[in-house]
Amino acid sequence: MKTVLARVKAISEDLIRRAKVRKGLVALAAAFFVLQLYFVRELLAAEMIFVLLFLAILAVIGVSYVLGTLGERGLEWAEVGVRAIAGSAKRGYVAVEDLSKRPFRHPRSESAQ
Repeated sequence: MKTVLARVKAISEDLIRRAKVRKGLVALAAAFFVLQLYFVRELLAAEMIFVLLFLAILAVIGVSYVLGTLGERGLEWAEVGVRAIAGSAKRGYVAVEDLSKRPFRHPRSESAQ
């Protein structure tokens, strides 16, 4: 077993000493590093796109919520206004009806006798 391990160790040391192997390892490590940077950039770009998409969806939901809330408040204010106008209209109608039931001339006037 020691002889096999010793041979492997000797062969690997010999390969590392060669310039071609070192250049290849450096090129391979540089390529791996560049690819890692590229993938990190792509992941960051994808995250930014998703963030923008989610912000757009959040803005649409927020605007619709605000419009719905304003609509509800407007309906509440309209209801209060309608109730005030309805009371006033009812009083006006009763007053007009009372006037219409009164005689046009006083019963003791000259023309009525």
